Amino acid sequence: MSIRLFDETSKDISRKISLNYSTSFSLGIKLLAKEYRWAVFSTYGFVRLADEIVDTFHGFNKERLLADFKKQTYQAIEDGISTNPVLHSFQMAANQFGIGNDLIEPFFNSMEEDLAKTTHDEISYNEYVYGSAEVVGLMCLKIFCKGDDVQYTALVPYARSLGAAFQKVNFLRDIKSDVEERGRVYFPNIDFTQFTDMEKMDIIHDVKKDFDHALIGIKKLPMGCRLGVYTAYIYYLKLMEKIERTTAEEILQSRIRIPNSQKVVLLAKSYVQERMMPA
Repeated sequence: MSIRLFDETSKDISRKISLNYSTSFSLGIKLLAKEYRWAVFSTYGFVRLADEIVDTFHGFNKERLLADFKKQTYQAIEDGISTNPVLHSFQMAANQFGIGNDLIEPFFNSMEEDLAKTTHDEISYNEYVYGSAEVVGLMCLKIFCKGDDVQYTALVPYARSLGAAFQKVNFLRDIKSDVEERGRVYFPNIDFTQFTDMEKMDIIHDVKKDFDHALIGIKKLPMGCRLGVYTAYIYYLKLMEKIERTTAEEILQSRIRIPNSQKVVLLAKSYVQERMMPA
């Protein structure tokens, strides 16, 4: 019996975590070429587990759990193995595609902020978005570029914009749970006890700029990953547009969703539109 069985089992566990926690991202990942798919599932499984520590492991010592997880992550990458299947699959992706500490450390910094920080100013907000979302996009970009540093560097600004757009839409979608359950306010200079439609639209205009910039880069991605990324882009764009049509008062009362039936329609449209992009 070789370690290959453990390798494949670890990948399967990360895939299962991704499927259970995010149908939208998992749909996009499934549309990636097979050579990318396992590594993106492994990256998302890693990110998801860290996020769950700070968001849902209530009643446990989150600080210690996150610190242990961080230490184990770096050890797994250094050793090329971990007894934690999620970290084992992530270290395989990190070592194969060059996902380094320059991306992993900002991610953990943002997760650590969620343990203590409940409000943000402009500087801490931008730093948080970078560490919690933009670097995740850059981890995926490392996978897509497969060691082509010139291509990676050229696409970095667009990947950051896409990660920022996704995260800001998540913030808008999850305002109710973030404020009521976690006591967090991510958007700076906003009092959510008096959240207005004008404030909501200011945020929407900012997110639209991120989406517009990100689309330029999506069109430049390798063919094997473009459809998957574009599908996730379209899903989040439609979610943003639904939030735009929803009043600020309604956003504070319920979580905005895209029905599964509509996701299927969006998938079909994404496929047609992506095929029409120049190769």
